[in-house]
Amino acid sequence: MFKKILVANRGEIALRIIFACRELGIKTVAVYSEADESSLHVRFADQDICIGPARSSESYLNVPAIISAAEITGADAIHPGYGFLSESAYLAEVCEACHIRFIGPDPHVIRLLGDKAKARRAMKKAGVPMLAGSDGPLESEDKALKIAKDIGYPVILKAVAGGGGRGMRIVTAASELPHAFKTAQREAEAAFGVGDVYLEKYLESPRHVEFQILGDHHGNVIHLGERECSIQRRHQKLLEESPSVAVSDKLRRKMGGLVADAARAVQYSNAGTFEFLMDEKGSFYFMEVNTRIQVEHPVTEMVTGIDIVKEQIRIATGERLSFKQSEVTFTGHAIECRVNAEDPFTFVPSPGVIHAFSVPGGPGVRVDTAAHSECTISPHYDSMIAKVIAHGRDRQEAIARMKRTLEMTVVEGIRTTIPLHLRILNEPDFIAGRLNTHFMERYQPKVKAEPLADTA
Repeated sequence: MFKKILVANRGEIALRIIFACRELGIKTVAVYSEADESSLHVRFADQDICIGPARSSESYLNVPAIISAAEITGADAIHPGYGFLSESAYLAEVCEACHIRFIGPDPHVIRLLGDKAKARRAMKKAGVPMLAGSDGPLESEDKALKIAKDIGYPVILKAVAGGGGRGMRIVTAASELPHAFKTAQREAEAAFGVGDVYLEKYLESPRHVEFQILGDHHGNVIHLGERECSIQRRHQKLLEESPSVAVSDKLRRKMGGLVADAARAVQYSNAGTFEFLMDEKGSFYFMEVNTRIQVEHPVTEMVTGIDIVKEQIRIATGERLSFKQSEVTFTGHAIECRVNAEDPFTFVPSPGVIHAFSVPGGPGVRVDTAAHSECTISPHYDSMIAKVIAHGRDRQEAIARMKRTLEMTVVEGIRTTIPLHLRILNEPDFIAGRLNTHFMERYQPKVKAEPLADTA
């Protein structure tokens, strides 16, 4: 087992990793930017090192600074969390060269699956269902026009690198494609440094369903079921749940077995997520693999009872998986709401000082947060301030517990998306499980931001 792990992240995920390390008896090192000097992950780590100014490019994305911090403190492993450098094959390679263990997949696997065109080819070879589209990056507009004509409109252009909706364009007719092609390329180049794009058939009203897997270095891979992630805005998830109301036990076993086999085929180790679009007929189509821990991993932990972060750490030391597939059981239903520092009607960011912060607990409730009274929500980073997770015997009880928790939460000093989440939870379509990736279009901003309220 490792003696000391450097946590190359901030906020609630840094704390989450520190919790797991404490339970395993492992010392921790927190790295922080000048803006995060007073953060809780700095307070609760055994050691801490400032790695640069507030800008992410000069701190949390600064590989030399992170490696230096690990070497100075004698850390024998680095956990990247999610975001920032979590899917950086370069960081994983530098760790390897410096004899520091990277808690994640091997560098060659990150590179393979981080290139969406190569990932599509690898998954297709492994038997994972695909939407019709280009076999790789598009060389020209003419090639894009030919493929689009063959598979039929609408189609979607996607960046080979990166994600989050950047470098992505939906095309409904041939006349739109040349402009969309150039725009997607420019956006991909600006966002990821690589302008390559590929094309695939566009599903108009799909669900977004993903499967959590764990794999060790001995060829063992298991799945931990699926998460429904259809409620999202601008391709950023807002609310996730497990299990999905659209996935039967039989379909779960089939798709879980398929993704586990696909992970073995590319020699995947550590935690990962296989993301799919699901059409109205219940057919799945591969989107991408996230080679890291997910923001929404707590819903899977709540329904399986498996600590995914601890498993990540054990796997990285070379241990075998703690569970066999036959030992994984699913109990009840879990929902996660991402509470962001944003106006709930206009989605305008709301950084500032939180003057009061209280999230009630109670049966089946978990709160992952680094926020507290008198802390500052910085404009430099992601706006999420807390993840509230509710677990119940069934979906109805999970919804009731989530509503009760959010209604009794107090956040003073900034605006939050809690009112938005309560609106979603009360929607008849949500209650009935009638979800797709266009669900949030009904909440497009229609009014200007109101004056700052005392509570949210």
